[in-house]
Amino acid sequence: MKDGPMKLILKNGRIIDPVTGKDQHCDIMIVEGAIERIGVVTSSKNDTVIELNGKIVAPGFIDMHVHFREPGFEHKETIESGVASAIAGGFTAVCCMPNTNPPIDDESVVRYIRERGKQVYGGIVDVFPVAAATKGRGGEELSPMAELTAAGAVAFTDDGAPIASAEIMRRAFEYSSMFGLPIIQHAEEPTLSRGGSVNEGFHATKAGLAGIPPIAETVMVSRDLILLEYAPKAKYHVAHISTRGAVDLIRGAKKKGLNATCEVTPHHFTLSDEAILHYDTNTKMNPPLRTRDDVVAMKEALRDGIIDVIATDHAPHTIDEKEVEYSEAPFGIIGLETALGLALTELVREKYLSLADLIRKFSTSPREILSLPQIRIEEGARANLTIFDPQLEWEVDSKKFRSKSRNTPFNALRLRGKAFALFSNNIFRLCE
Repeated sequence: MKDGPMKLILKNGRIIDPVTGKDQHCDIMIVEGAIERIGVVTSSKNDTVIELNGKIVAPGFIDMHVHFREPGFEHKETIESGVASAIAGGFTAVCCMPNTNPPIDDESVVRYIRERGKQVYGGIVDVFPVAAATKGRGGEELSPMAELTAAGAVAFTDDGAPIASAEIMRRAFEYSSMFGLPIIQHAEEPTLSRGGSVNEGFHATKAGLAGIPPIAETVMVSRDLILLEYAPKAKYHVAHISTRGAVDLIRGAKKKGLNATCEVTPHHFTLSDEAILHYDTNTKMNPPLRTRDDVVAMKEALRDGIIDVIATDHAPHTIDEKEVEYSEAPFGIIGLETALGLALTELVREKYLSLADLIRKFSTSPREILSLPQIRIEEGARANLTIFDPQLEWEVDSKKFRSKSRNTPFNALRLRGKAFALFSNNIFRLCE
């Protein structure tokens, strides 16, 4: 079903909404895109009825870290193919990183991305641009933050590269705080990581590959938190956190009351650096896969609330780009279509997170960090829903991905839990 009916009844679902505190089995009636009734709903012959059989109905998921490559690298991914991938993964919103060509450092590019998102698949997925923190992502001069905010940017980052200059980072904190938007840091001290491909340690040595030490991440996070104390009105968010040391630093910052948050990718709470020993370039990402201890630390930090968000860092590359020597391959893997399954399998099934906690990491917390309106599943609210089956077992088949790219280390992996359907912007669509 591509177009939302005027009246839709979702039968026998289980609403879990961290914002309202709801956890109940019920029906939902949606009329003209708004939730008209929650409870027992009697349908008529003209109604469209979807039987959920106990599937979870959650506030629409948002991935606050994706690379859709448009404009400039459409051979890897377009906004259209990226949105298709988001639909398949169960996301009603995504945030596009600025390492495009041209980069998202001009209000015209922000407007283009927002408008293009509204044009594909009826606009069911909200596409929010994350603007560059510095002009050209060069790290030397701040981008025009006021204009970018007015055009619709929801955060600032030079992702793909760190904001290496302490002076620029300080200024970025000060100016972004005027608009209430976060600075998202790709936490990597470049003089420590330069030339590396994998995590520095035993497995890098065994594989004969140049390493990126974990301190490349912790040094940068430590520096940024010192700057954040100097600019306490700013919002600081660490992208794709990967080391126990960095998590400990964020834990300490939260205890101090600093406005510091972070995200973790499914690959960083699922795979360790042992995976590189097969020389599969789909295990090459930045930050790199870390040790088993770091993987455990990510799960524990999710459980303890230190890590606020699960985000994919969806980074498409072509087969030709990845089928080269490990050291020459680009960093990055795709993740939109496997994120929910990995999180349900690795975190909920292993009892690190409850279903409500999982939904908070995928929906409530990222919206709070980005100052986006919270989604409430209640009568009178606009319907923005992710519906998923936490028990469905399935096998990852990268050939069936909606993304243009296939660069995943999870092909043929069996997972438990999958997105079933979305309702957003008055459109209902199955995640197939």
